[in-house]
Amino acid sequence: MIPMIFGLGMPEILIIVLVILLLFGGKKIPELMRGAGKGVKAFKDGMQEVTTDVEEEKDNEKKEK
Repeated sequence: MIPMIFGLGMPEILIIVLVILLLFGGKKIPELMRGAGKGVKAFKDGMQEVTTDVEEEKDNEKKEK
């Protein structure tokens, strides 16, 4: 059984991949993926920073009580 990703089956995913290949070409895709990876990493770092700030604020509130 082929897993469904975002409600898309294998034929739909293959069509999307082919359209991306046609639009950007094979040489441009690694560059696009690197950029996407950097964006995801920056997002995760930002979320970790927010989580750390919230935890520190909770600890400060507990110490004040």
